[in-house]
Amino acid sequence: MNVRTVGVVHVPVIDLRATGQNIKRLREAAGFSVRDLQVILGFTSPQAIYKWQNGDSLPTIDNLVILAAVLGVAIDQIIVIDGPDGDGEVIFNKSIITNIRVQ
Repeated sequence: MNVRTVGVVHVPVIDLRATGQNIKRLREAAGFSVRDLQVILGFTSPQAIYKWQNGDSLPTIDNLVILAAVLGVAIDQIIVIDGPDGDGEVIFNKSIITNIRVQ
């Protein structure tokens, strides 16, 4: 068995807290209350929205699409990528295993 390193992969990381603050800022700028978003999204309670705003969780993709439309922004204007220049990355080596022999 041979192990070969094929390079370094850069993976963006979402900053949950900053994204939550961004959701709150965009919501307020658009003139919506948490209750308004709750009704628009069809939620029975506002808990999910508060969790997003507190950075405890992220909206699902379908809810991000709705949020972007309602707030009048693109999805990438809602999500905040961690890092000093907005491009924070986790770096790891990627390896490929070759020549495996079964006896």
